[in-house]
Amino acid sequence: MKIPDAQGASADLWNAFVTHHPQGNILQTSTWGDLKETFGWESETITLGDPSTPTAGALILYRPLPLHLGTLAYVPRGPLVDWANASETTALLAKIQQAAREHHAWAIWLEPELFDTQDAAHQLESQGLQRGHRSIQPQRTILVDISPDEDTILANMKQKTRYNIRLAGRKGVTIREGDAKEAETFHALMTETGTRDAFGIHSATYYQRVLENFQPKGQGTLLFAEVEGEPVAAIVVMALGEKAWYFYGASSNRHREKMPAYALQWEAIRWAKRQGCTVYDLWGIPDADEVTLEAEFKQRHDGLWGVYRFKRGFGGDVVRFTGLWEKSLHPLYPLAAKLQARTP
Repeated sequence: MKIPDAQGASADLWNAFVTHHPQGNILQTSTWGDLKETFGWESETITLGDPSTPTAGALILYRPLPLHLGTLAYVPRGPLVDWANASETTALLAKIQQAAREHHAWAIWLEPELFDTQDAAHQLESQGLQRGHRSIQPQRTILVDISPDEDTILANMKQKTRYNIRLAGRKGVTIREGDAKEAETFHALMTETGTRDAFGIHSATYYQRVLENFQPKGQGTLLFAEVEGEPVAAIVVMALGEKAWYFYGASSNRHREKMPAYALQWEAIRWAKRQGCTVYDLWGIPDADEVTLEAEFKQRHDGLWGVYRFKRGFGGDVVRFTGLWEKSLHPLYPLAAKLQARTP
């Protein structure tokens, strides 16, 4: 449920702040908080400065721990703050910690929108945070510059990817936009994909809520690739400000030789450009350095290796975020975290 919060800005003001912040991410919007509340989380925003013009802040999600032992406070792709400003960062983290304690959190998990540099690590460590043993959001990804014209974007792709985009058109693949009413169709494709590639998926209701929350605002879309009217692949793409993210993708075992997934990504990039985006985040590749990625992607198919071969073709830069950092708020949390880290 939504937590009454006198510390944060209104939803509209907060979302505007997130949209224009250099580290802004759609996972920090109150709209994302509303989505997670539908599935058992609680959320609130914490801000510094005048709530009408915040200078820093965070969307905090609270997940109940088993046996009603308390909660876990999670800040996805946040908080939003100038990490080089130590006093402002200290003040914001103090407010986050206060809020977390009020909700009986055993720990705070932060996944800042910061690249993995020595300066970032020093700034986080100086605030009493420790590097976590896990990541929730993808730590390594590919960012594609989509600010140039379409011809330039295509020219920056691998030759085979450009060929496959055009092949899809020649083979009769068409792309159309869907909506929340077609979540069951998307879910069916996701189920087929998850079974084939051995990964978990959300419920149809979850994808429906994502689209209901974001699509009317122009911050999300569902795209279907069809062959003779049959949906054979689909993706959900999100956008906020100048950034767009490829969140969920699915494909049937049918007509894969017609390369519908390539046509979908190209149309998603074009959609993102129409929303004013300049960066397209392909959202997750194996957490290995670029030399290793290029040396091993042809042989490996486990985990995210199977999608790296596909994603690398769209050009862009391989980047690594600093990952999850945590602060213990309960005397038993370090032991619980240690045991969890050892669990296969």
